[in-house]
Amino acid sequence: MSRIAVLGLGAMGSRMAANWLKAGHEVTVWNRTAAAGMPLAAAGARLAATPREAAQGAQFVIAMLRDDAASRDVWLDPAQGALAALGGDAIAIESSTLTPQWGRTLGQQVSQSGSALLEAPVSGSRPQAEAGQLVYLIGGEAEVLERVRPLLQVTGGAIHHVGSLGQGALAKLATNALLGIQVAALAEIIALLEAQGADVPRTLAAMSGTSAWAPVAGYLSSAMLSSNHAPQFPISLIEKDFAYTLQLATSTQQAPALTAALEVFSKARAEGLGEQNMTAVIELARAAGH
Repeated sequence: MSRIAVLGLGAMGSRMAANWLKAGHEVTVWNRTAAAGMPLAAAGARLAATPREAAQGAQFVIAMLRDDAASRDVWLDPAQGALAALGGDAIAIESSTLTPQWGRTLGQQVSQSGSALLEAPVSGSRPQAEAGQLVYLIGGEAEVLERVRPLLQVTGGAIHHVGSLGQGALAKLATNALLGIQVAALAEIIALLEAQGADVPRTLAAMSGTSAWAPVAGYLSSAMLSSNHAPQFPISLIEKDFAYTLQLATSTQQAPALTAALEVFSKARAEGLGEQNMTAVIELARAAGH
């Protein structure tokens, strides 16, 4: 079994760490708020006080963090950053949703230290993380991926190698952008149907039999109809991902649909919905119709 360090114990990192523990790996965890690690400690994980302490002696160091700034701090902080503790044969795995530019920059830093970085963001939410059925979008060298593959197979139902460092982040941002556009469009469509007095469940059931219906639309529409917006993918996070994606565009004219979707999620956050699930944007559309 492997020695693994997990940095960041949010909704995803905590569930991934739990699955590695169940598989018999030796797991050390760190989180900025130490209390988040207590359930994992009760299950057999070792708690570390800093990212550097967590990475000490680990064969694989996995980060699941909020954004570029958090990733930079956790890996590169002069006093507590994990990078300084990596051994030459250790592999750094960055599973956060980040910009491609930062992924490439971090890769250079890790390479200069004598270790290797694999970019491994995931598609999926809490249920998939819990079931070990995440979809990995890998950026990095094929040889490094093969060393890491047995570890990722514990937490992932599919592993796709999409290219070099930066390409994993790009694939993840593209995936989330497509999802977000569907969320914003479906919210507006359901609100319009409601305002027109339609039998919305029956109409959606009919739509689900057409080629226009995406696999995720069933979950999204169910949450919207029931107004169950318990966080799976919070609005504040998808807003961040849209902002990262639009950094890649030369202008808003190149990506008008992405720009419009970002405005929807930004407005939702400004109205106090930031920590609710992305489906809560339907409440904006409903309010606009009254």
